[in-house]
Amino acid sequence: MAKESMWALLIFVAAIRGSLAGIPREIHLLRPRSGSAGERVHGLSCLSWRLGVETNNIKNWTTVPLECEGYVGHYMLGHQYREDSKVVAREAVLYAKSLKLAGDGKDVWVFDVDETLLSNLPYYAKHGFGAEPYNSTLFNQWVLTGKAPALPETLELYRELLKLGIKPILLTGRTEDQRKITSSNLRNAGFGNWEMLILKGSAYSGTTAVVYKSSERRKVEESGYRIVGNIGDQWSDLLGIHAGNRTFKLPDPMYYIS
Repeated sequence: MAKESMWALLIFVAAIRGSLAGIPREIHLLRPRSGSAGERVHGLSCLSWRLGVETNNIKNWTTVPLECEGYVGHYMLGHQYREDSKVVAREAVLYAKSLKLAGDGKDVWVFDVDETLLSNLPYYAKHGFGAEPYNSTLFNQWVLTGKAPALPETLELYRELLKLGIKPILLTGRTEDQRKITSSNLRNAGFGNWEMLILKGSAYSGTTAVVYKSSERRKVEESGYRIVGNIGDQWSDLLGIHAGNRTFKLPDPMYYIS
């Protein structure tokens, strides 16, 4: 297990470094690059702001405050983000191992994709770690490269669940036209053998992520599956109905999806 975890970490670091190769050196020093794009908040403590975000006490925000661009960058590229993710994944593994499974192939675990299975840090490092307003055109161009690396902690969780006989169901806000590249990216990053890959169809245009994901989880359970666990980086991955027997929130202070 330790060797697999270390190998996944090395792959993750190499992928991030390779994707950042064309960025000026200043990004590694985390000098703010976003100009006046983000919101300024007077007297802001960025650590407290991140705590408010992770506990869902700060809601419906659109950009990381400019004062926190460097803080969020250091966090995401540094040791603490990995440690926080590791704690969540470890608790999920311990919970999964405690379950008495039916063994009928109907026990499933719901995974979000972006910032849960795949990391978009190479993209966000070029765009202020969330301090720049979201640009769907640029982000979709990044998605179509298919180069997002795996998050090592959730890759390890994913593999442990497969060993236990729990089937992964991937439920993402990516759209149907991105199915081929998303499937390829996931497999290249080490994820495979999923039971379903659910992407957002046109019928959900204009709906919130909570409505979309709740509806799709309901369909999963109506098909006879039992959602024993659910993990995502956004509260909208975990709120709503049919969320599963237990939910796990991964850290992500770069953006907020309602």
